[in-house]
Amino acid sequence: MLINCVAYHDGQKLADIPVEEISDYLLRPDCFVWVALREAEPAELSVMQEEFGLHELAVEDARRGHQRPKIEEYGDSLFVVVKTVELKDDELLVGEVDIFVGNNYVLSARNNCSQGFLGVRARAEHEPQLLRQGPAFVLYALMDAVVDRYFPVVDAFESELEQIEERIFIHGSQRDNIERLYQLKRKVMLLRHAVAPLLDAVGKLHGGRVPALCRDTQEYFRDVHDHLHRINGTIDAIRDTISTAIQVNLSMVAIDESEVNKRLAAWAAIFAICTAFAGVWGMNFKFMPELEWHYGYPMAVAIMVSVCCYLFYRFKRSGWL
Repeated sequence: MLINCVAYHDGQKLADIPVEEISDYLLRPDCFVWVALREAEPAELSVMQEEFGLHELAVEDARRGHQRPKIEEYGDSLFVVVKTVELKDDELLVGEVDIFVGNNYVLSARNNCSQGFLGVRARAEHEPQLLRQGPAFVLYALMDAVVDRYFPVVDAFESELEQIEERIFIHGSQRDNIERLYQLKRKVMLLRHAVAPLLDAVGKLHGGRVPALCRDTQEYFRDVHDHLHRINGTIDAIRDTISTAIQVNLSMVAIDESEVNKRLAAWAAIFAICTAFAGVWGMNFKFMPELEWHYGYPMAVAIMVSVCCYLFYRFKRSGWL
């Protein structure tokens, strides 16, 4: 679905134009066209391929979707794939934005992403001195918007991890904690899969051999790279903390099991005394000490109770009961 199709000249908006006139505006000097699509159909991409002269391999990747974040060069044009992430009902939704950039055009196609880029367009149009740099600045603005949306997600992960850490030593919460930690770990890994490849790709847009299209905007892409580096470092720290928290929870479970085993062992020892005494005095021999004594039975019971009470006292004092 076409969101907008706008032509710009020397950093200023000329007009919203129909798709059929794109090729006419591309012939004008110092003019570029910025097109935004959402959930693009294959037929729409075919039309854009014809208007902009897009490389067939890049268009094929855009049609298929589910691409790894990357930046690929096709002659004097770039094909960029970035992943969008957003939290909804405690679930991490991952979308994709495919960006085609040439000397006089920018085409963005987003899929599975509810957040648009109208704010990016408005920001760029309010800064004509920057928009005058052409499609490379638009590419930066789009990537910067996507990367900035990673920060609230990372903050939410850190807050959730802090909440779980506060419950680690609450008795009986270990199972729930481990389930929440594994769910959080899965979401963190999804975010990492969006950030880590993009970090490597953006590194190619500043310093060293830089595509000619981005040669005058290297400092902007370096800023995006710095943001991604910070996010990636935070993600690694969260992953390490989650692993530590899982180990602590498992240790707490082992400690609880050990406490239960100690209690069972202590009660088993107490009842073993009763069983031993009853087994001895219950033997059916004719000549047995105190067998016909009037106070034999009370004495036997008293001895068993006394020994059991002593054992209970010792186990209680040692913390086993």
